[in-house]
Amino acid sequence: QVQLVESGGGLVQPGGSLRLSCAASTFFFNMYTIRWHRQAPGKQRELVASIMNDGSTRYADSLKGRFTISRDNVKTTVYLQMNSLKPEDTDVYYCNADHISSHSQFWGQGTQVTVSS
Repeated sequence: QVQLVESGGGLVQPGGSLRLSCAASTFFFNMYTIRWHRQAPGKQRELVASIMNDGSTRYADSLKGRFTISRDNVKTTVYLQMNSLKPEDTDVYYCNADHISSHSQFWGQGTQVTVSS
């Protein structure tokens, strides 16, 4: 069982930045791909970014250049740096851990990001 705790969300003005954190409680953090998703009420969940256990990354095409995902295997934490935020980035952001062998899935509780003036 892996517990994921997201933090760092909040209210930010358009053009601003936020850094989200996803802290994982596992000794085997390097066995997981970590993904950030986002979802607003009534909307489909959207994959934002992924970081594999080897550190390679993937992004939603629409977010490339504005969002950066990174991981610290010592702190067992994944970060999502979000720059040049737009009102349409307003969502609840969730992190997800996906075991590289078993594909067991774990989810955090989400953190709200609101981009508004």
